[in-house]
Amino acid sequence: MLKYTLKRALMAILTIWVVVTITFFLMNSIPGDPFTDQKKIPPEIMEKLEKKYGLDQPLVVQYGKYLKNILKGDLGDSMKYKNRSVNSIIEEGFPVSFKVGMLAIIFAAVVGITFGTIAGLNRAKFFDFLVIILAVIGVSVPSFVFAALFQYVFGVKLKWFPVARWGTPAHYVMPVLALGIGYVAYIARMMRTSMLDVLNQDYIRTARAKGLSSTQVTWRHTIRNAILPIVTILGVSIAGIVVGSFVIENIFAIPGIGKHFVQSITHQDYTLIMGTTVFYAVILVVMMFLIDIFYGIVDPRIRLE
Repeated sequence: MLKYTLKRALMAILTIWVVVTITFFLMNSIPGDPFTDQKKIPPEIMEKLEKKYGLDQPLVVQYGKYLKNILKGDLGDSMKYKNRSVNSIIEEGFPVSFKVGMLAIIFAAVVGITFGTIAGLNRAKFFDFLVIILAVIGVSVPSFVFAALFQYVFGVKLKWFPVARWGTPAHYVMPVLALGIGYVAYIARMMRTSMLDVLNQDYIRTARAKGLSSTQVTWRHTIRNAILPIVTILGVSIAGIVVGSFVIENIFAIPGIGKHFVQSITHQDYTLIMGTTVFYAVILVVMMFLIDIFYGIVDPRIRLE
């Protein structure tokens, strides 16, 4: 197990390094700079700005310093937000994004697993067909379409929830639904497929032949085995749903990190773009690493392979 863990940890570190390297050189290959939209900057001030952010140095030197700072946990200073570091911007906005993402994934997991389980137990019946149709709609329609629809129906017409902004529990409802509904569909489809696969296994027939009730077979054998593949989906979804909340945060005017990320791209704020990209890459890689370790504990065959 130790060898397996070390191997996965090394792969995780290598993946993060690749993301950091690609992001750095891509940002520096974009035409222009963060100061081009500022009118008539005197040459001497421009020179001081470039010196402050190290833009006057060779690209290789900039890359080496950036790697060194990342190892220290320093993501640099924002080029657009005066006197603010990338670390402080992430510390301010990420808790909000994390809260929205976690509520969305809890909603998606509970509803998706429930729907997928019921659909799998009622194959080729009305509820099964209903879940399939809803899953196709949920996967096909982008989250921002659901967001606009919810704002119009529940915010403007029915006035049940605030259309935008952030603060009260009522502000959570529509963003969480819009962000989580696609994952509900995905998890429901996967859970249904997994349930059907487990129901056809020999040990399920054996359990029934031994005289166990349908409830015992379902809870002790079917769901417990069918839910294992969902663990992988949930791990990736937790990272993906937090990373993918940028559009939803902008639609609902949520003061999360997504707002800063979108604005950083518009303003070509190199340090903020790279900082948030690396930050989210670390989240995704760490989640995948934990999933690999969990799977290695649950199924020893994975470690051997």
